[in-house]
Amino acid sequence: MDLAPREHPLNADPATQLRLLELQDKDTRLTQLAHRAKNLPDSARLADLQARWARLRDEVVAAETIAGDLELQQTKADQDVEQVRERARRDQDLLDSGAIGDPKQLQSLQSELASLARRQADLEDVELEIMERVEGAAAAVAQLTTQRDELAQERDELAVDVRDQLGVIDSERQTVDADRAALAVTIPADLLTLYDRIRGDHGGVGAAPLHRGRCEGCRLELPPNEIEDLRAAPPDAVIRCEECRRILVRTPESGL
Repeated sequence: MDLAPREHPLNADPATQLRLLELQDKDTRLTQLAHRAKNLPDSARLADLQARWARLRDEVVAAETIAGDLELQQTKADQDVEQVRERARRDQDLLDSGAIGDPKQLQSLQSELASLARRQADLEDVELEIMERVEGAAAAVAQLTTQRDELAQERDELAVDVRDQLGVIDSERQTVDADRAALAVTIPADLLTLYDRIRGDHGGVGAAPLHRGRCEGCRLELPPNEIEDLRAAPPDAVIRCEECRRILVRTPESGL
């Protein structure tokens, strides 16, 4: 058995020491609530949805850029085809007018019309290919946009659920915080300071009950000689576990 702390012994009536266990319960619950708030399964799912939505958003922008470039190419292809058609119409009108009597000029005009027809066919093939690519790009934009919007809706709905869950946790945390504060003022300052210091150094547990000869802080059985020392210790002596150095609180279930 170790009277606590080593620097100088502390004394507190048994009822105060029992309240220390109540305080520990509050602190343990606050730790649990903080862990729960930080590790909500839906929070992880929400983060995943947000990441997926961000990727889809970028994919939509990229697809829209491709579609826009293809539309410019289609406009250019349409203009090229129209220019050739207009040239061919003018040449055909000239040919049909009978204004050209020179056989060589007439042959040259007919040759140009044949060349324009081939050029128009080639350009129309290019135009058709670009149109098909434009349609494919537009379909991709539409599909990605739908996926992005559906994911955004799912994300927003889940965000509301997460907010509500965190609200419930925070409400309980405020209640436990208030209860802890009310308990803390009933504990002597030197004992509370010792408890808080130990709690900070030992994983959030500063005080533990002695239960049937075992420290519930480190879960180790006390040797018989320490049990005897505990029996002989004054009821108001603040004792520490020799193994884990936590404050060891005697209760009716201590087995003494």
